[in-house]
Amino acid sequence: MLAVSLAELVLHRRIIVCVGSGGVGKTTTAASLALAAARAGRRVLVLTIDPARRLANALGLPALDHEERRVPDDKIAAGGVAVSGTLHAMMLDQKRAFDEVVREYATDSAQVERIQKNRIYQQISTTLTGSHEYAAMAKLYELSGSSKYDLIVLDTPPTANALDFLDAPGKLVSAIDSPALQWFLKPYLDGKSFSYKVVGFWGGSVLKRVAKFVGSRFLEDIGQFIGEFNTVLAGFRNRASDVLDLLRKPDVAFVVVCAPSPLTVDEALFFHERLTTQAMPHGGFVVNRVHAHGPPPPQREALIDALTARPELRGLGSDDFVQVASDLARTYAEFLALAEIDGQQIQRLKLVAGKLPCVEVPLFDRDIHDLDGLTLMAERLLA
Repeated sequence: MLAVSLAELVLHRRIIVCVGSGGVGKTTTAASLALAAARAGRRVLVLTIDPARRLANALGLPALDHEERRVPDDKIAAGGVAVSGTLHAMMLDQKRAFDEVVREYATDSAQVERIQKNRIYQQISTTLTGSHEYAAMAKLYELSGSSKYDLIVLDTPPTANALDFLDAPGKLVSAIDSPALQWFLKPYLDGKSFSYKVVGFWGGSVLKRVAKFVGSRFLEDIGQFIGEFNTVLAGFRNRASDVLDLLRKPDVAFVVVCAPSPLTVDEALFFHERLTTQAMPHGGFVVNRVHAHGPPPPQREALIDALTARPELRGLGSDDFVQVASDLARTYAEFLALAEIDGQQIQRLKLVAGKLPCVEVPLFDRDIHDLDGLTLMAERLLA
């Protein structure tokens, strides 16, 4: 189902996933869309991955954590008028999200405790490449099964490559389930006693040498982790597959966020192509911090006359007015040049977008750090 505007997504979709490379305004875009949906009468949750405090502050909350926090109704009131919708926000705790999947698929509480205390698991669940993205997708899947919310807006992890969000969970599971790793740790996997004999003479010799280099305790930790984790690995694999199926449903929409720069536009176009090839619903593009086109700069004489008429500048001499007018004209010309460059990059997106919405959000003269700023941005996004 092709969306003709972001307003349609906000009103009718179940999940909106904001994707894009780091530093392009995904968090602000996600929060603005969520605020607009709540003011339209929907029960909304915005799930952020960004550890910065700016989203909590913008929503009038002292802090965000892994618990769903309700934004006070008076904060989301539109122009002081109460709305029927609600807005909750939470920040993903990567380790807790992993722990939740382990608890779901482990055989008993004792196994959960052993896995969570294992040093290798603690590293994988917090720092291994792909673990952040996997945790985000796992939490999204869990929340999607609840009828508590009409709309979930996900702010994806900041990555150098936007495609990592779709690739990372599968890569993470494959790394843990690697046949080479399984062989390497075979002496530890029977859960009874350690023996180099199970890998043969040459395999045992290799492991003994490695143990001297990294320490036998480290190898034992890895072996114990793999042995315990094998029982829940199928659950992790199934969860990754289930999430990808979820993201293909027609009530989901990916909103690709970028800035009007060649690199981030390249990322947006790559992601668009990936969504198309994987049959995932693309909801549109958002281009943040766009320099606006303006009229041609005035003649220097007209600009000097306008400056002279300003009472706060009466102390300046004629030479000063000439210098200020020249500086202003040069700055304005540079601004128009940036607007022209931005327009060229946006045109690249529009050629690909077709009937998909491609929304331009201007470079505001204020920081978007509070509800007023989110309201201003939401108005631009849904216009």
